[in-house]
Amino acid sequence: MSVKLYVGNLSFNTTQQDLNALFGSVGSVTSCDILEDRDSGRSRGFGFVEMSSKAESENAIAQLNDREIDGRELTVALAKPRAPRQDDGRGDLKGGSHVGHSSRAYMS
Repeated sequence: MSVKLYVGNLSFNTTQQDLNALFGSVGSVTSCDILEDRDSGRSRGFGFVEMSSKAESENAIAQLNDREIDGRELTVALAKPRAPRQDDGRGDLKGGSHVGHSSRAYMS
């Protein structure tokens, strides 16, 4: 069973290939993703790596947490499950980034 890890404090210069190679040096990587800003396409400074087993994920945490890469100390930890989004009754999702106003509020 694969285990997802959170990787934080990444340099904006770190690529997915760099991250895959780094984690691949300590175990078998199932997937690797660095999150990017949707407007600029620039790295958001964190990502997720899936390791193929619990033992490999524990090894990756032990070897790579607080390790300096590209001038930054990485934070490596087990990823927390994503919280489900809930409809707040106005058509907006709680936890979402959509900010809008109902056109009815502006009608006279």
